[in-house]
Order: sequence, then structure tokens, then C-alpha cells
Amino acid sequence: MQHLLHTQDLSRADAIALLDSAAGFARQKQHTGSAKTDLLGGKKIINLFFEDSTRTKISFETAAKNLGAEVLSFSARGSSVSKGESLKDTAQTLQAMGADAMVIRHWASGAAHKLAHSGWVNCAVLNAGDGTHEHPTQALLDAYTIRQRLRLAASPGQDLDGVRVVIVGDILHSRVARSNMWLLSTLGASVTFVAPATLLPFGVAQMPARVSHSLDEALAEKPDVVMLLRVQHERMRAGFFPSIPEYVASWGLTAERFAALPESTLIMHPGPVNRGVEICSAAVDAAQTSVLEQVENGVFVRMAALAMLLKTGLQEVS
Repeated sequence: MQHLLHTQDLSRADAIALLDSAAGFARQKQHTGSAKTDLLGGKKIINLFFEDSTRTKISFETAAKNLGAEVLSFSARGSSVSKGESLKDTAQTLQAMGADAMVIRHWASGAAHKLAHSGWVNCAVLNAGDGTHEHPTQALLDAYTIRQRLRLAASPGQDLDGVRVVIVGDILHSRVARSNMWLLSTLGASVTFVAPATLLPFGVAQMPARVSHSLDEALAEKPDVVMLLRVQHERMRAGFFPSIPEYVASWGLTAERFAALPESTLIMHPGPVNRGVEICSAAVDAAQTSVLEQVENGVFVRMAALAMLLKTGLQEVS
């Protein structure tokens, strides 16, 4: 694998290999107290962020440093990009500094693909989120978390066959929803999108996901996983739904809905959380909710992705 741009392109074997490698790093930390290795000693990784995301940026920095790599982080805000420099010029300037891999987050859908295939750079490219398109490592860390929680000490090679996942909220603008849909389907899980009709993408009927407009009906089927997506307040101002209270009443995981779920149901959220909007405080703080666990798992998954891209092999720690 030369680049990691889309979960849609990941084979089942590669996806499982990445999850197994992440599990190896997690076991190393559990056994030794540290996930640090020298797998990428001498490598240089550049984080190229044209869109703010503190969580994702720090996660990639931590992952690269844990692998022994040198990390340079670039933020578009206050840089020459804000004065009109193009993606091409910026990428080529940073490539000249000797980059072995670039992690790019960009507001434009397709930016990571363009960087990887334009000939501007000759290093590995990892998509850290592009527009409303995809966010592959978020989906991988979500799948890893599901496997660890529901498969209980998942053995190498474990898939997600038979797992039922409900994804609720702004599917239309969510790269997290798209990446999860493709990856979870590849791993054998079934996916149901729940959203108002105004927040579903064109062509959703051709995607590998069921569609429902009723959260109550979807929850009545007792899914294994309920994943809530963050509600952006600008969507309300744009008329995608009438008001926050109406959204909460129809599509929020309220205290009443949460209380009716089995304790075995895994509750997920990519963060940051809007308490009382897409998810109630009781659910955020519950033991069956994996919000902080997802953050920790993201480091292991990103370590696995960087190791695979830079062809050092995948680590499996017994």
C-alpha cells in the first residue's frame, strides 16, 4: 500500500492487518507501559493541516513520535497559504525538506487524492480528512474499538461479521460516516444510516447501508453499536433542520432513549461531543460509551497506518 486515501479502497485483508498491527502496539503499551519503538527511526513525517483539528493533529504527532520518526507540523493558518500559496507549492516546498510521508487534512474533498497522484511529491500520503469525502483513520480506529469491545480480546484476523451498526446524524456532510460505511461493510458489519431526509447524501440508495428516518425504529432493532455524529450549528442556520430542540427530539440519543438500550450496546462518537444535542450527558459518561477510548485507540491505529505506508512491516506483539 503506497497511500492511505480511502477506506473504500481497502481490501478486507489490509484492513484486518492494520487492526491487528494496532492491537500489537496496544499490547506493547499494556505490557511495558510504553508504545514507543524505533520502527520509523530516521524517517520524516510532515503533518500538513489546511483545516483545524487539534485532536487529529496531536494523535498523528504522537503516533509518529512513538514510532521514532521526526515530525514536522504545518498549519495553514498564518502561513504563506493564507497569502495565496497553492497546495502544490506548499507540498513541493515541504517535500524538498526530505519528507517520507505527508499526513494531509484539507477542507476540499479530493485534496489528498490530488496530492498523492499529481506527481507533486514522491512520498507516501495519508488522508487525515478531506472535505465531506473520507477520514480513513477515524473509521479504522472506530472499527478497532468495536472489535476490541465486542469481540473481547480479539484474536489476529478477527473481522466484524454480523455486527449491526447504526450511524445517526449529519450523514450528508460527514466524512466519518462515509469512511465507516465502506470499512465496516468490508469487514462484514451491517450499517444503518439514521437522519432527516435533508441530511442524507445524493445516491445514498446505492451505498452499502440501510436508511431510516426514525431513530426510535432503528434502536428498537437492538443494534450492537450506536454511533452519533456531531451536529454543526451552522446546519440549522442553513435550514437542514428547523431547530436544535427538534433535532434532539427526533434524532438525539436522549436520556430516555439511552436508558432503554441494552447495557451491551456500544455508544460511540468521533468527538468533540455536544452534550445534550446529539447525545445526553448520561450516555457520554457511561461505561458502555467509548469516546475517550476511541482517542487512545486512534494513536495505535495511526501508528499501524504509518508503519504500513513506510514499508517497515506491521508489528505484532504477543
